[in-house]
Amino acid sequence: MEYQSNNEAVITGIMETDFVFSHEICGEKFYTFTLQIPRLSETFDHICVTVSERLLDEEYSIGDKVDIRGQFRSYNTMEDGKNHLLLTAFAKDISRCSEDTPFQNSLYLNGFICTQPVYRTTPFGREITDLLLAVNRSYKKSDYIPIIAWGRNARYARYFNIGDNIKVWGRIQSRTYQKRLSEDEVITKTAYEVSINRLERVEPENSPEEE
Repeated sequence: MEYQSNNEAVITGIMETDFVFSHEICGEKFYTFTLQIPRLSETFDHICVTVSERLLDEEYSIGDKVDIRGQFRSYNTMEDGKNHLLLTAFAKDISRCSEDTPFQNSLYLNGFICTQPVYRTTPFGREITDLLLAVNRSYKKSDYIPIIAWGRNARYARYFNIGDNIKVWGRIQSRTYQKRLSEDEVITKTAYEVSINRLERVEPENSPEEE
C-alpha cells in the first residue's frame, strides 16, 4: 500500500449491517454500515463505514466481502446535550471481493499531537500511551483521532509534546462499553481508536539562516 496523503485507510471485511441513511450534503446522500474484520486474537473489529450514494453503482448485501479505500475521519455530533466525537471510515472507493481475498485493516496517519500524552500501565503490567492526533483535511478542517501506543512505542510516545508532528501505522480498533442512562437502564455502545504498531516523529526542517 502506497501512502499518497496524510490519511490512508484500507479495510477489507464482511458487511454485517445494511446501508442506513446518515446525512445529505449539497444534494449528495451518505450512508453508513458496519464492516466486520477478524483479529489475530480470533475476536472481531466492527468498523463504521460512511459511503456516498455515488459510489454505490451495484447492489451490496449483508454477508458480502467488500474492500474499502479511504480515510479515517471524525465528526462532532450532539448527544444528550453534549458534544460527541464520531469516528468513521470514509470510503473513497468500495468494491466487492471474492471469498478468498485476505482480510485487511491498515491505516496510516500523519498529524499533530493536540493533547498531552497520557502514559499508564494495565493491571497486568502492559504499558500504554494514549494520544490524540489532529490530522489536517481539505477546506481547513481536521480529524481528531484517538491513538493507542503499546510497549516500547508507549515508552517512546510518552515524551511527545503538544504540537509534535508524528506519523503512525496501525489498524482501526473497536471496543464496546456500557453506558448507564439511569438507575435501571444501561446501553452498550461502541468506541473506535487506532492501535498502532509503528510510529515516528517528524523532525522539523531547519529554517534557513538569515543573511
